[in-house]
Amino acid sequence: MAFEGLTGKLQAALKKLTGKGKLSEKDVKEAMREVRLALLEADVNFVVVKDLVKKITERAVGQEIMQSLTPGQQVIKIVNEELTALMGGTQSKVNMAPNPPTVIMMVGLQGSGKTTTAGKLAGYFKKQGKNPLLVACDIYRPAAIKQLQVVGQKVGVPVFERGQKDPVQIASEALEFAKKEQRDIVIIDTAGRLHINEELMEELSRLKSQVKPHEILLVADAMTGQDAVNVAKSFDERLGLDGVILTKLDGDTRGGAALSIKAVTGKPIKFIGTGEKLEDLEPFHPDRMASRILGMGDILTLIEKAQASIDEKKAQELERKLREQQFTLEDFLDQLQQLKKMGSLSDIIGMLPGVDVQKLSAAGALNEKELVKAEAIIQSMTPEERRNPSIINASRKRRIAMGSGTTIQDVNRLLKSFEQFRKMMKQVSSIEKAVKRGRFRFPFL
Repeated sequence: MAFEGLTGKLQAALKKLTGKGKLSEKDVKEAMREVRLALLEADVNFVVVKDLVKKITERAVGQEIMQSLTPGQQVIKIVNEELTALMGGTQSKVNMAPNPPTVIMMVGLQGSGKTTTAGKLAGYFKKQGKNPLLVACDIYRPAAIKQLQVVGQKVGVPVFERGQKDPVQIASEALEFAKKEQRDIVIIDTAGRLHINEELMEELSRLKSQVKPHEILLVADAMTGQDAVNVAKSFDERLGLDGVILTKLDGDTRGGAALSIKAVTGKPIKFIGTGEKLEDLEPFHPDRMASRILGMGDILTLIEKAQASIDEKKAQELERKLREQQFTLEDFLDQLQQLKKMGSLSDIIGMLPGVDVQKLSAAGALNEKELVKAEAIIQSMTPEERRNPSIINASRKRRIAMGSGTTIQDVNRLLKSFEQFRKMMKQVSSIEKAVKRGRFRFPFL
């Protein structure tokens, strides 16, 4: 999970404050020393850390906080607010052209995930009801055009390409094509290099002069920390960036890039890449990210993910089945598959406030392999077995285990868990019916 190390250290530092009824200036400064170390270890820019800790300390040692009934909670609130402000304060959206098409120029170094992100962005806009076009202007990297065509096909967005022609000419022809075909967003995938050089910048400058993009977005690898910040600074000085898309936030990201880019370059993060799937692209919300970093959850993003992934009709049908106790292993399989669409289990659980993902992971409660195993077991059953698990005898269990590459114990464990869930839902349903009839009384009333 992204920021796991930073989150744990910040929580440990701030927990010392919440456990005290009164705070002294010494208490605050000791906690801020730990916060400073945690941020520096997360590769946050030194000047940014210094300014941030200074602002938090000045606010936290104020008279109002010291005399508060919950001073520790007030300090956490200040840290949350300052982290949010550091990352831009509010969401920064893509600037749309008053007269379509809106031209977005994607820039970045090789290996940052620029081509895949161009496809993700096209898919994102298509879901918003837009009609995007992808343009292949990376004519140097082997298979770059083919890669863009593959991601374009997967998200259902056409790719404009003219082989090894001059990228500036390709972009010009693409704009004319977009106008004729009524494409309202043009996303240009430009060439990258292993490092910034004059030749790359010259080509990008010519592209900018020719197509006059409404947005120049830098795609930067979040795992590179301060290197990503330096790359953003260099690109901004030469091209004038409008924003940044941070990729690989699902990996072992320490947080340095996310917390430093806006403060160092003045350019906002507009999107974040949270996985390898083409739907794993989210608009960046500074307030939500601050909450995630502090381990306070992110319920709004979780709700949005659920709304995008879960079929409303299926959800209503599932509710009916649960009420009428008709929930089967087929329904359970369907729920597992819908859960997978929302992302990794640790990321989903991490969006719930007050949940310690590190503790759950250490206890083995967030084992993604168990979900994969459960899915394989159910898929190895016949339709009749899924609808009526009571018919699964010893020989059937052996067949299911062999077919799913699991053990009989795994099959037994799944069936037992499923039966316990059904019993629990039966009890809930019985209580609900009793309440409606006015016959239910709590034991202590």
